Order: sequence, then C-alpha cells, then structure tokens
Amino acid sequence: MIKYLVIYEKTETGYSAYIPDLPGCVATGATKKQVAENIYEAMRFHLEGLQEEGIDIPEQHTESEMMVFA
Repeated sequence: MIKYLVIYEKTETGYSAYIPDLPGCVATGATKKQVAENIYEAMRFHLEGLQEEGIDIPEQHTESEMMVFA
C-alpha cells in the first residue's frame, strides 16, 4: 500500500487538490467530496502512467502537521 499526502484548498469556485510527492498530479471539483474522488482517480492515472513508462513510483516524503496560534 502506498500513502500520499493530499493537500485540499478551497477556491472561489469549489476545491482543488494536489499531491506534493507526485508533481503534476492535481484535481478540481465543485465540492470537497468531488475533488476527493477526482484526486484519487488522478493519482491512479498518474501512477499507472509512470508504471507504463518504466519510471519508478516516487516514495512518500511529505508530512503535515496542524499548528494552532492563539
């Protein structure tokens, strides 16, 4: 199983998402649910393309942490 960090951002027209460890793997959607489904499909397509081209699948390197400032 491969795990990648997905970054979601609220936009003026909906949501966008990207995976920092997979450059170029991005998605958009009108709702967060829709963009989550779209980024999953984008990730599958991206990884399948890398495999077909004989390119190594990138390892997960990105981490995240929520910080609260008062």
